[in-house]
Amino acid sequence: MDVLVTGGTGRLGRLVVERLSDGGHGVRRMSRRGTGPGGVRGDLATGRDLPAALAGAEVVVHAASDARGDYWEADVAGTRRLVQAVDRDRLRHLVFVSIVGVDRVPYGYYHAKYAAEQVLLASGLPVTLLRITQFHDFVDQLLDTARRGPLLPVPMGWRLQPVDVADAAAHTAEVGVGSPAGGVVEFGGPEELTAAEVARAWAAAREPGTHVVATPVPGRLSAAVRDGAALPTGGPRGRRTYAEHLRG
Repeated sequence: MDVLVTGGTGRLGRLVVERLSDGGHGVRRMSRRGTGPGGVRGDLATGRDLPAALAGAEVVVHAASDARGDYWEADVAGTRRLVQAVDRDRLRHLVFVSIVGVDRVPYGYYHAKYAAEQVLLASGLPVTLLRITQFHDFVDQLLDTARRGPLLPVPMGWRLQPVDVADAAAHTAEVGVGSPAGGVVEFGGPEELTAAEVARAWAAAREPGTHVVATPVPGRLSAAVRDGAALPTGGPRGRRTYAEHLRG
């Protein structure tokens, strides 16, 4: 199949490209500059070169996102531009990479991802909304940022199910060449953990001597995560545990 991956140079996207290429599919990775092997130029922020980049694509894996910038422009308006530019005569499947809990966790970036999902559901395109839990290495980054000398404060009672990015990429590639679900499917890690359990494992492996402090955090967002809003409610699971990630 002819596959186009947006965000193909990102943490997940580059592994999706590798898996699809290894499976014998023709894969193009779209970016603003279009550089590198298989690179094509297309700008979701402006719409520039999008029709040319999307021409002939039978499968689109939409993994591009911007959690740190103007995510309403990048994720919602960018997805709307993608829908307008896609080759409807050729497209068999559009997979949107989203996040487990975007419909339940009151957080601005999640609201934008959920709004982008609604754009796709209203588009009439053959879509799958693939919601994935947080990647192991992203959890590592959050914990490293949260550490304050010998102390590592984490929200008390938060429930997580982090997943290995390679497992997520393999599943994303498999979903992409399959049939559209027409709605939401979820993918998460193999085990549910509390934030404190994750932090203690990380500290033991990466920063010995660090003391994890589970701290009550008020507010709607914290309550939602404590209640399991960030956990998948169904779907397949990855294999690699967080402990295996730390050992690796």
